[in-house]
Amino acid sequence: MSRIEKDQDIVLLVDDSPESLGFLTSALEDAGVTVLVARSGEAALNIALRVAPDVVLMDAVMPGLDGFETCRRLKAMATVAHVPVIFMTGLTETEHIVHALESGGVDYLAKPINVDELRARIRVHLANARRAQSARIALDAAGRHLVAFGSNGSVLWSTPQSTRLLEQSGVDVQGSGDMAVRFLAWREQRGADLAPGSGFELKLTGVPELQYGFLGVVGGDEYLFRLARAQAEGQEEVLRQHFGLTLRESDVLLWIARGKSNRDIGEILGLSPRTVNKHLEQVYTKLGVENRASAAIKAIQALQVLFEL
Repeated sequence: MSRIEKDQDIVLLVDDSPESLGFLTSALEDAGVTVLVARSGEAALNIALRVAPDVVLMDAVMPGLDGFETCRRLKAMATVAHVPVIFMTGLTETEHIVHALESGGVDYLAKPINVDELRARIRVHLANARRAQSARIALDAAGRHLVAFGSNGSVLWSTPQSTRLLEQSGVDVQGSGDMAVRFLAWREQRGADLAPGSGFELKLTGVPELQYGFLGVVGGDEYLFRLARAQAEGQEEVLRQHFGLTLRESDVLLWIARGKSNRDIGEILGLSPRTVNKHLEQVYTKLGVENRASAAIKAIQALQVLFEL
């Protein structure tokens, strides 16, 4: 029989049935897993406030707060938003499966539960979650200003650098209605066009606005953005002198560093896409790079000496 190898793994088991709780708790503890038990959605949320589990096993149908809504609320909590939720349900119609996945679940198991299959799926989702967490730790260590939104506008996670920048700007990382509204407006405007390079701004009182450059979608429901303060006076001049650019080339490079697409840059600067491309070719040559990502990195490094991006 397969086993979950790390004895410190914590599974939050949410089910209103004492029989199911007893059976699954025994099976998981035999596999060396620490099991936290909740008999309702409300109890699960209270536990998650105190202890972050490694995986959640969620019964879909429960009185009061059902499994779908409980999952949505867990995903809105920054400390456990990354934790995989596996649904256990006797509802096998497609609409119920879709509902489980749209609520934030990563998988589902039909009741009655096959213990070997359950252990195997837990093992797979734990491994995936650890890889994602390792990637975030690496991004934190690299000092990147990154923030990830869920499809409902909630902040799933942010690097410490982004959290500090948001706090310095007076933005509540978890409760900023304005930030969520701007993200949702951007998402609606873009529709199916989710190519990297677009973004949105957040205007603030008394401090420079924040700019969010879209990097891509991770895992289907994690919208990753690079965060920067609005342009400070003199940034174009810094780039112009540092790299020997013309004023227009430095304008283009600055907007590239902010994550704007060629189309956006053309609209901002009043240039045709063809003209933007010509300036970019000169920028690449002068910076000794071959693509916009490398050019953006060089620009950010040059500006970090004087400006916090």
